[in-house]
Amino acid sequence: MSSLFPDRIDVSIITGGHDVADARLHRLAAALRRAGLAVEVIGLGAPEAGPVDCAVRTLGRRSAKKRLKADLALPFTARGKVLLTVDPDMVPGATLARWFKGRKVVADVHEDYLKLLKDRAWARASWKKMAATTLVRICTFWTKRANITVVADDHVPPMKGRRRLVVKNLPDFSFLPEPGEPDREVPRAIYIGDVRRSRGLQAMLAAVEGTYTWELDVVGPVLNPDDQAWLENWRATSSEQVRNRIRFHGRLDPQKAWALADGAWAGLVLLDDTPAFREAVPSKLYEYLAVGLAVVATPLPRMAELVKESGAGEVVADPAAASATLRRWSEQYDELLEARRGARKWAAEHLTGTSPYDTLAEQVRGLAGH
Repeated sequence: MSSLFPDRIDVSIITGGHDVADARLHRLAAALRRAGLAVEVIGLGAPEAGPVDCAVRTLGRRSAKKRLKADLALPFTARGKVLLTVDPDMVPGATLARWFKGRKVVADVHEDYLKLLKDRAWARASWKKMAATTLVRICTFWTKRANITVVADDHVPPMKGRRRLVVKNLPDFSFLPEPGEPDREVPRAIYIGDVRRSRGLQAMLAAVEGTYTWELDVVGPVLNPDDQAWLENWRATSSEQVRNRIRFHGRLDPQKAWALADGAWAGLVLLDDTPAFREAVPSKLYEYLAVGLAVVATPLPRMAELVKESGAGEVVADPAAASATLRRWSEQYDELLEARRGARKWAAEHLTGTSPYDTLAEQVRGLAGH
């Protein structure tokens, strides 16, 4: 436990399922600190990967037993006047802490969890699906009754709440490098986020493999055992020349992750068309635009609309089309530069003004009695 705030904690960000290096968690903590609030963060992972200028306590490695214990205990052991939950299953316990300890509750809902279940292989068994669906509905019931219900997009439930606030996954520029120039000698793409086949793992590797020259940096954890097994098989069966062009960095805190954008040519966002992703605009897409990268994206409706509107890159149907786009940018470098100019222009016009995270922080400041 850090002694950064020995006298008081205004807000406790509590999670039994997220690593303290999680990007949205960092953006929330940074906004709360800018608002002058004393913040503690309790979650998984290594303390040094947690948000700066916060008291950070970690629970170690992820496990189902540890998560259940955290759901029950953290809302009562956290020191904050305000409990900010980033897991749906933490909300019932936080509600009990509100009733019995007078805590205020802010519930952050960053995904449509009912739709997300359809993207999880483990939830396809009938009894697991029924149990998980019931749990999500119970948690959503209490989420609507939090002091503030935060959702990551307009379409994300619950659609109503005591005080519902949309805080989109827009960039926090304090974590991002200034847009720079691509490394002319090495065509390189990046991907930053959770690493799953449904989020483009297999598609990205196939796309880069088909270029023969492009390199790829992948930042993020591979948490699903089936995806990890697939990746190990890919490593065992791919040529050394291909493996040497693709680097896996694991989970990094946001500043270290985005440092890899320096010199990169493009960002990849090759999500599958799943119920959870169809209406979403992932945070990485906004961030790619903010740092001036060209973008290669799959044709999910809102992503495709943004890429076409900005002129920042190409919407592709499959890995072969992604490979063709990357090869074309190598051969027609001016086209790559035009896409990067489109990214910068769109970001300058649309990613300005008051951050929604700062709007949330001011409301939390009121709950904390400041």
